[in-house]
Amino acid sequence: MVAVIVVAAGSGTRLGAGLPKAFVDVAGRSLLEHALAAVPEAAQLVIVAPESHLAESRALAPRAAVVAGGDTRQASVAAGLAVVEPGIRTVLVHDAARAFTPAEVFERVIAAVASTGGGVIPVLPVIDTIKRVDGASVLETIDRSALVQVQTPQGFPREALDAAYRAATAEHTDDASLFAAAGGVVTSVAGDARSHKITTPADLRRAELEVGVPDSEGVSTGSTIGARTGMTGFRTGVGIDVHAYDAAEPLWLGGLYWPDEVGLSGHSDGDAMCHAICDALLSAAGLGDIGSRFGTSDPRFAGAHGDVFLTETVAVVTGAGYSISNVSVQLVANTPRLGERRSEIEAHLTQVVGAPVSVAATTSDGLGFTGKGEGVACVATALVQRAG
Repeated sequence: MVAVIVVAAGSGTRLGAGLPKAFVDVAGRSLLEHALAAVPEAAQLVIVAPESHLAESRALAPRAAVVAGGDTRQASVAAGLAVVEPGIRTVLVHDAARAFTPAEVFERVIAAVASTGGGVIPVLPVIDTIKRVDGASVLETIDRSALVQVQTPQGFPREALDAAYRAATAEHTDDASLFAAAGGVVTSVAGDARSHKITTPADLRRAELEVGVPDSEGVSTGSTIGARTGMTGFRTGVGIDVHAYDAAEPLWLGGLYWPDEVGLSGHSDGDAMCHAICDALLSAAGLGDIGSRFGTSDPRFAGAHGDVFLTETVAVVTGAGYSISNVSVQLVANTPRLGERRSEIEAHLTQVVGAPVSVAATTSDGLGFTGKGEGVACVATALVQRAG
């Protein structure tokens, strides 16, 4: 048996909406309503709400046990734990501010608690460069490969979480920290980009864009194509990559090996075609770029083939809730000539991407570095869509 405690007691001061954050409207539904949509039907549902919004919370979720929150988030979770039914073996704690967390994250956390017997948190990799500073002075760059962004729901064995809360003598920023402070072991599962936390007006606008709320001038951000097809959020992205020729390297392009051709220089295998497609897909989904995901400072990707980056990029994009409609990529170079290998490249890339990929080629009529035979350029476009 599982219980899900949804913490919705925050004041939302930084959001500046004039009411508790969980009750701010997005597309005709409060953030709390959006958050409840992914909670498993079979779970006991506990809502921790402000004293002023207890009746509204009960009206939104008649099956839920609704309790008033405390002065801190930790006190609010403790209030929720106090009404968890006997017999519940696993407890998930979820923030209503992460209103668009998909159901599969709940499922992953529940399964991991059952298999590990410990605490479980959903996480995403850190893609930005992280610096340690002292005031305005930058002291050092932090190795981000060992860092993650923590999300909710966080799951725990019920008895161990109860004991950790009883033993707590300090305030913690999340339940996993409190659980670990009491000696509990915490592991992680994959989070989801849709589970971003809504704290500021910019965060709220991001959520509105994702569900297609009209902007201040009445222009809808949703796609009319999506409205007709049951899909929303059609997005396009562009990716460009260039690499210089290097006669000492083998040529890998479009994920294929080209014997008897001059290769391309680069930290990896220099596959400009695969790299451009990665950038196009990440750009379309709003997930950064290939440099932020697979930096040249990371030794794990030294010499890696284009398929490695492409496979990981597809996983990141689809994991964020997008399906890939199609990709188009053009090679600008004197050599190699695509010729009879065009269909082979298209078939290979289509298989890796999981969607149609078309490939074209041109020269630059002797202009620029490509025309002078110094290297190649690839330009890719991608169309992705999010399920409504």
